[in-house]
Amino acid sequence: MSMSSVFILDLKGKNLICRTYRGDINMNVIEKFLPLVLDQEEDSADQPIVVCGDVTFVYIKYNNLYIVAITKANSNVALIFSFLHRLVRVFTEYFKELEEESIRDNFVLIYELFDELMDFGYPQTTDTKILQEYITQQSHKLETAPRPPPAVTNAVSWRQEGVKYRKNEVFLDVIESVNLLVNTNGNVLRSEIIGNVKMKVYLTGMPELRLGLNDKILFDNTGRSKSKAVELEDVKFHQCVRLSRFENDRTISFIPPDGEFELMSYRLNTQVKPLIWIESVIERHSHSRVEYMIKAKSQFKKRSTANNVEISIPVPLDADSPKFKTSVGTVKYAPEKSSIIWTIKSFQGGKEFLMRAHFGLPSVEAEESESRPPITVKFEIPYFTVSGIQVRYLKIIEKSGYQALPWVRYITQNGDYSLRTST
Repeated sequence: MSMSSVFILDLKGKNLICRTYRGDINMNVIEKFLPLVLDQEEDSADQPIVVCGDVTFVYIKYNNLYIVAITKANSNVALIFSFLHRLVRVFTEYFKELEEESIRDNFVLIYELFDELMDFGYPQTTDTKILQEYITQQSHKLETAPRPPPAVTNAVSWRQEGVKYRKNEVFLDVIESVNLLVNTNGNVLRSEIIGNVKMKVYLTGMPELRLGLNDKILFDNTGRSKSKAVELEDVKFHQCVRLSRFENDRTISFIPPDGEFELMSYRLNTQVKPLIWIESVIERHSHSRVEYMIKAKSQFKKRSTANNVEISIPVPLDADSPKFKTSVGTVKYAPEKSSIIWTIKSFQGGKEFLMRAHFGLPSVEAEESESRPPITVKFEIPYFTVSGIQVRYLKIIEKSGYQALPWVRYITQNGDYSLRTST
């Protein structure tokens, strides 16, 4: 990926600030950008890429600004978009808000950031924490150029040296979201688990962490195939993880960033037993009333409890005069969503609850039987993972040999969790 120039324009196409990196384009070419974009919008084909002769404009809109990258090469457009969004993030963290006024107030600083963010059209340091170590609001006033921090030249660019804490702690959360779609016959059409391992690290020095999971490939390789293991798919790691080591022996070894970050994500495309099952009986009495009987059943072990369960049942747009009766929780009518919201604060495993609702139907409009939205469910189950993934160990190795406390939590929650209904 290489970019020739980056421009920031207002909505009228006026150039507020720009930086050219390769000198291979005529700067006046930016004048052709806005007319091409407006032509696209008139054709109802608004696309974030515009081609003019041998140059390509790749742009995003933010706060009434166009942030435009120009390239002549056969570039990776996804990476250019990623860079432009990163550019916005860096500027907003420096100026709190990126808008025309903040650009005019910070010309010198923006030019300095442009020079550090990219070199000859190739992205360089885009981490705000690192940039803020040596580019400050007053940096252009310094007589001698400040030395770049070790993070810029160090292999561990995501962590600076000299971090100190009185109490050394690591918090690790394994969060799994369940995506589920059930048809009107009660058959599961789609089910998958999206997992994230998130960490908060408050450790002194430059520690190395080693995380052990019940990874099926690791267990197979080490002759523990009979143990309960999870086969992870689409695994993505934070840049701090040593990928070569993971590929060789499935060890997750890393020097972590300081503070909060996402260590890894994974997916399991597997048949998931619905954790909260909903049965619905809907009786329509033409042009007079509609009655609902909703049964909610928790299909996980009794020792677990789902918190803040919210079951949303769609109702006709013209429904009125709601009446509810439930064995547990609270029910309210949300007319702005055309839904009943049944809330259960604490839903223990192996339980079953019932809710009845009654609505009047005053209008004589045609029945909407085909396009009825599904029932959706929100929930959170602590101390539980539906995949069975487990943290076997979390080792913390640091040359000073201090003791650190690792804390591990497991949470399962809803993702896109929908159950279609029929009358």
